[in-house]
Amino acid sequence: MPKGQGKVIAQNRKASHDYFIEDTYEAGIVLQGTEIKSIRAGKVSIKDAHARIDRGEVKLINLHIAEYEQGNRFNHDPTRTRKLLLNRKEIDKLIGLTQQKGYSLIPLKIYIKNGYAKVLLGLGKGKKKYDKREDLKRKQMKRDVDRAIKEHMR
Repeated sequence: MPKGQGKVIAQNRKASHDYFIEDTYEAGIVLQGTEIKSIRAGKVSIKDAHARIDRGEVKLINLHIAEYEQGNRFNHDPTRTRKLLLNRKEIDKLIGLTQQKGYSLIPLKIYIKNGYAKVLLGLGKGKKKYDKREDLKRKQMKRDVDRAIKEHMR
């Protein structure tokens, strides 16, 4: 997690269920005027979003930012492709990593930091069904142990 993370606007809870997150990167988002207002109002969904590297630029695809209510004719397209701002070294590193089989860039969180909208990208490797089942079993066992300890303390 980045230090000094601001107000979290949206979280992708399903990402840790579907992917093994190996590394995270903080990136700025290039936005239009009405988009930042919608993000501040919390009208954003990263459920189906993913990032892709195209011609040396990282792009965020399928991020849904609802139209701003007072935006009139200057409103934005809700699911347009948005450019992400990363250092050249980070982009070069990500190009090498995402070309390996099974690696993807997944947005984990969108938050406001120092007045700017940021996205926390996770470098993830897709989980197989048996991995997901194993995680669910582990989580259920942990719940059962915690519940037993709590009952024992009474």
